[in-house]
Amino acid sequence: MAVTTQAQNLTDYVGKTTGVSRWFTITQEQIDNFADATHDHQFIHIDPIKAKETPFGTTIAHGFLSLSLLSAIAYDAGINLENTLMGLNYGFDKIRFLQPVTVNSKIRGHMVLANVLEKRPGQFLLTWDITVEIDSLDKPALTAQWLTMTIINP
Repeated sequence: MAVTTQAQNLTDYVGKTTGVSRWFTITQEQIDNFADATHDHQFIHIDPIKAKETPFGTTIAHGFLSLSLLSAIAYDAGINLENTLMGLNYGFDKIRFLQPVTVNSKIRGHMVLANVLEKRPGQFLLTWDITVEIDSLDKPALTAQWLTMTIINP
């Protein structure tokens, strides 16, 4: 479960794991829908017969599909600030795709709050160190340093 706290307590969480998300199963239907949404129909994602001939032996999720689940991961494992008006993606400082996610794999995210900066009163830039692990594998699917902006009603 995500941590709920007041803005003045945010710095207490810097350098700490705020949570680990639930497991998300990556299905072929989800991969196909992502391919349609992004117009990325490379066979390694959508053609199980051709993908069987690759070193992976099956289809793999788009790296950006795994990355796009960070929002869902954050609902489970991030920080909810009291009096939040909205949260926004602010960008990334670093993203590394380390291990392909094969179809029907389960992934989950670990979130560590790396930094907090109050840009303006009530506007908090949060830097997150994220690791997305794949069930039963030592090497993670990806690591990222994700920036989010939380705006509260002060």
